[in-house]
Amino acid sequence: MATIEQIKQLREETGSSPVDIKKALDEAGGDFGKAKELLSLWGKKVVGKKADREVKEGVVDFYVHPNAKSGVLLDIRCETDFVAKSPEFKTLAHEICLQIAALKAETIDSLLEQPWVKNDSKTIKALIEESISKIGEHIEIKQFSRFEI
Repeated sequence: MATIEQIKQLREETGSSPVDIKKALDEAGGDFGKAKELLSLWGKKVVGKKADREVKEGVVDFYVHPNAKSGVLLDIRCETDFVAKSPEFKTLAHEICLQIAALKAETIDSLLEQPWVKNDSKTIKALIEESISKIGEHIEIKQFSRFEI
């Protein structure tokens, strides 16, 4: 039986729902590693189911380097206005802006394959997929521009 402490710890690490965490811990017999693997597998299934959904909402986010010599504009989309206004979505958008500024991605495909600057064990694609499984909506980068003097 999963304890509240275990559920809380996995929630902090994965961002998954408490119900899913409890189910994963129960199926894994309390093994944290196996539970994380199950949550990851379930999250990938969610991403696959949402891939065909239309993304009509979103935000345009930006980053300007403190030296004012480079900057990024990003158009990132989601399904609903509710998610577009959420702190989680806005944080994701800004993290992607920072990524583009730091590693100078040329195309969306090249950006998605880059290792995330804050955790090189994860690609930008994996970061977005993780957000999709947490938020529950399809997320897509539509376009971005990087400016440099």
